[in-house]
Amino acid sequence: MIVKAYIHSLKDHEYDRHVPGEAEIIRQIGNNLYLAEVNGVRCTAIFNFFTGAYYVDDVYGIVKEAV
Repeated sequence: MIVKAYIHSLKDHEYDRHVPGEAEIIRQIGNNLYLAEVNGVRCTAIFNFFTGAYYVDDVYGIVKEAV
């Protein structure tokens, strides 16, 4: 499912704010932990219930093998 998400690599470092983009949520792999894909990179994501948005970590949360 394609969702609007805040993607780590798109962060605006000058103003220290997250920038929205699009990511594909592939499946849930843990308690509030998801496997996502952004620009061909598979990585982890979480859903923040307070903001109602996914946060995708395509910098430190890269998944190299199938989960």
